[in-house]
Amino acid sequence: MTRFDADTPDQRRDLFADAVEAHRERGSPFITIEPEPTPAEEAADEEDLPEDAPEHTIPWIQLAEATVNLDCTDAELERLTDLLDEFPEFRIDELTSPDDAHGTNVRITARTDPDRLGAFFDRVFQSVYGRDEDYRAWVVEI
Repeated sequence: MTRFDADTPDQRRDLFADAVEAHRERGSPFITIEPEPTPAEEAADEEDLPEDAPEHTIPWIQLAEATVNLDCTDAELERLTDLLDEFPEFRIDELTSPDDAHGTNVRITARTDPDRLGAFFDRVFQSVYGRDEDYRAWVVEI
């Protein structure tokens, strides 16, 4: 892989698919994808937050083998559940909501090809996390 960011739908989906392929070829533990932070997310990360606040307010998606992992608020979880209706080969396997957390960690089994995963990741950032069509995303770990 030679590029690690993209900002158009086709480029992002290709980037995500390439990252999945590289992850599988290298046998890496996981990949992590993040969108460019919004101004509100950047401000929240810079503020002095209470001890029980989430450490990281920027959404992220991880893939480890066939497991997609992400965190959601209640509203985001509802949007994710709706989105999964369009991806029948994906299913929620585990929801974890610790008492001290500000949301739910979601683990989804996704046994599919890299292109379908790339399309799903892009849709999650737009439909679940509310990113515009021209958002920039980064593969931050592979």
